[in-house]
Amino acid sequence: MNRKNIVYGSLAAIAIALILYFSLRHTENDGHNHDDKAAKAEPKETVSAKEVELNEAQYKAAGVELGTFAMKNLSDVVNANGYTKLPPQNQADVSVHLTGIVKSINVIEGQAVKKGQVLATIESPEFAKLQEAYQTSKSNLEFLTLEYDRQKTLSEENVNSKKIFQKTKADFETEKARLSSLKQQLSLLNLNGSSSAGSIMPIVAPISGFITEINIKIGSNAEVGKPLLSIVDNSQLHVDLLVYEKDLQKVKPGQNIRFVLTNQDNTEIKGKVFNVGKAFENETKSVAVHADIINKSQTLIPGMYVNALIDVGAKDVQVLPLDAIVKAEGREFIFILEEGHEEEAHDSEEGHSHEDGHKHEEAGKMYHFQRIEVKTGTSQLGYVQVSVLQKIDANAKIVLKGAYYIQSHLLKSEGGGGHEH
Repeated sequence: MNRKNIVYGSLAAIAIALILYFSLRHTENDGHNHDDKAAKAEPKETVSAKEVELNEAQYKAAGVELGTFAMKNLSDVVNANGYTKLPPQNQADVSVHLTGIVKSINVIEGQAVKKGQVLATIESPEFAKLQEAYQTSKSNLEFLTLEYDRQKTLSEENVNSKKIFQKTKADFETEKARLSSLKQQLSLLNLNGSSSAGSIMPIVAPISGFITEINIKIGSNAEVGKPLLSIVDNSQLHVDLLVYEKDLQKVKPGQNIRFVLTNQDNTEIKGKVFNVGKAFENETKSVAVHADIINKSQTLIPGMYVNALIDVGAKDVQVLPLDAIVKAEGREFIFILEEGHEEEAHDSEEGHSHEDGHKHEEAGKMYHFQRIEVKTGTSQLGYVQVSVLQKIDANAKIVLKGAYYIQSHLLKSEGGGGHEH
């Protein structure tokens, strides 16, 4: 009996020991599982940080442009479309008054020319004949002038009859008028009527500007009234905006306008209304509003289409370019450069190889950006009204261009966040 009790007691002890052993292992495993879950949860906490770090190469690749808020009127305005236009006095067609053959062409299309510059030459025997007639008339007038003075003196002294004097006077006046007419003809042909008559006539520029068309070639016939060349002077370019009847009473001379070129970038150009049309344009119910261009920072040519805003009030609001706004998670954000975080990259640990150190030197500066939530409002001409939903420094450096690159870099980061602090 004693031996049986001893055996049963030993088995019971072993069973209890095994139960305690597996219980402890289970508890230990649960502890490890909790630690793993906690470890996996840590990166999710960094998602809320929403900060992005770019090295200098990434910063340059993003084409980042920094700036601050601007104040613009986006609501108290009249929207209008139109085009750039040149006054007729700043355009010229060059033609001839006598037919001739093109002898030379001295310009090419697109070339800048000055008023009076010789653009081409025309050859014709008629030019020489006209100059000869001028010289003949000039000689005749010199003789008739002397004869007129002599007959006038004789008439006053009653030496000859009044009839002879009247005849001399008539011849003198007729030749004088003929010489004046020939002189004007030579002037129209850009000929000076010098003693040496020639058959070559210069074609000169009537205005300064740029050659836009050349309709002749060497040896071609220059016909009367047919344009040989065309010149435009874009210095007086203005904008014609088409304003509909419902908005017409709001528009007045002196109001500021802002416009962008429809098929170009969003560079804003400013102007000022100088005249409002008094009749509808063609079949439309719109009136042309003429505006001078103030800052001609871009190369403008006639006929460019524009989208414009006419400021009819003065309700300026805080705005940013559309490129500064990024959308994510159903919300809108901007990025700002964190002050004091633009620093030289360096090794934080000792013992790095020379190769690693060289890589850090190549990295250059590091740029840290913080994502800030905003709310947008009215959008016009590439700008949008912006309200910031958290306090930022008044002089904060806002990313105006390159925000989408920074956002994509944030999304590529592990866990959707930026760096950890």
